[in-house]
Amino acid sequence: MQSTQSEQRVGVYPYFVVLILGLIYAFNYLDRQIVAILAEPIKADLNLSDTQIGLVSGFAFAVFYTSFGIPVAWMADRVNRVRVVAVACAVWSLFTGLCGLSNNFLHLLFARIGVGIGEAGGAAPSMSIISDYFPPHRRGGAIALWSLGVPLGATVGVALGGWAAAQFGWRTAFFVVAAPGVVLALLLWLCVREPRRGRFDAPVEAAPGGTKGPSIMQCVRDFLGDPTLRMLLLAAAAYSFVFNAFAAWAPALLMRAKGAEMADIATWYSLVIGFSMALGMFLSGHLADRFARTTPSAYAMIPAWALGIGIPFFVVGVMADSWYVALIFLTIPMAMNMMFVAPGMAIVQNLAPPGQRSTSAAILLFVINLVGMGLGPLYIGAASDWLAGQYGPAQGLEYAMLSLVPFYPVAVVTLVLVARSLHRRSQPGAAPAAA
Repeated sequence: MQSTQSEQRVGVYPYFVVLILGLIYAFNYLDRQIVAILAEPIKADLNLSDTQIGLVSGFAFAVFYTSFGIPVAWMADRVNRVRVVAVACAVWSLFTGLCGLSNNFLHLLFARIGVGIGEAGGAAPSMSIISDYFPPHRRGGAIALWSLGVPLGATVGVALGGWAAAQFGWRTAFFVVAAPGVVLALLLWLCVREPRRGRFDAPVEAAPGGTKGPSIMQCVRDFLGDPTLRMLLLAAAAYSFVFNAFAAWAPALLMRAKGAEMADIATWYSLVIGFSMALGMFLSGHLADRFARTTPSAYAMIPAWALGIGIPFFVVGVMADSWYVALIFLTIPMAMNMMFVAPGMAIVQNLAPPGQRSTSAAILLFVINLVGMGLGPLYIGAASDWLAGQYGPAQGLEYAMLSLVPFYPVAVVTLVLVARSLHRRSQPGAAPAAA
């Protein structure tokens, strides 16, 4: 029997928890994306290629982030999740600061690996904590509020990092964005209580092995045994490839090919990316919660429509002659790209058993970050280096960005298939999921 209506009331404190976790998520995203913001000065100072920038901004980070993500999330399903997130936040912040001490490619590479290992303990346990502070019908909106950390991190990162780089150099920018994470880690440890697991969900039978719960491999098997979650992995891979490749190289595109200066990026790009990403994130979670009550497939159809709408604006933005015209048109796909995150995570949190939510979220994040962050920025960097020999650095980067267009329809189609699966399982008499 599920929690009663009175037990599902949400007071002020859960929103305070979302606020703290959202601020931590902001610096999680900021520290993850700071290399993309500073790509041009780092490349010039350390004499790096676009492929090397793609490696340190994406692949090297993503391999270690994803490798540690599932084991850390599995541990978080068994220990105090609040402390896991606090320690992780302190670790990735310290390694972000170490990036500013890099004197060559290898130094920067190893510092970014440390950031990736630390960030493995951030997002998945945070979503599990939030899911135990909010009932199922409120989770989409709560996760959307928490996910506003992404546009907040993008805005603060571009503005603060760009300003510090313009005034004091790119090394100082790393120190400036790293310091607040240590403070937030301490604040989380001291001020946020660990919630009772599954407090808003139907009770489940104890695991056959006792109170320790299922193994990592059993969690993976349960996840892959659910047809909806299997298809969601494919959709997440296609979506994240497009989003991360776009996000990692947009500042460089505006500076190298459109004539923007670092000061322009710090001022105008930060405002536009923050507004557009926040709008997409906020709308997606609340629209999904609203329409999914009567149409469960809305959790997938809303981001599918959004991605489709963004395609022509992306093409025009990449081909624009000036940075301000490009930025105006790129605002739309920036917002549309964000409309997958909250609904996609809500699908996982609503379908996974309470004792497997951190691990299930980490499985989805494994695919999102390995394919998206690991391969997306590297793909654009390698394509840009290859095309630069024929078209020059500026036009080569433009053509590399345009090569993302065929991946958009793949993401849309797979999301439609997820929507169909959600619709089928919502029908009376539908067979229960394997998980």
